[in-house]
Amino acid sequence: MDAFRKGDRVSWRSHGSRAVGTVQRKITSDTREAGRTVRASTQDPQYVVRSDKSGREAVHRPSALEKE
Repeated sequence: MDAFRKGDRVSWRSHGSRAVGTVQRKITSDTREAGRTVRASTQDPQYVVRSDKSGREAVHRPSALEKE
């Protein structure tokens, strides 16, 4: 079962505060994303999220995200 799906509203810690945004996609293989190399697999996925405030994308592990 996926922890998050595209379109889910989530929050995460960002620079000492909470950021809120939307899940854009799930990453399940090593790739370049958001300006860095992302190590991911089907057993250890990561998620691309877009911040509501800045509009920028970031990549986070499921443990760093909370559903809103």
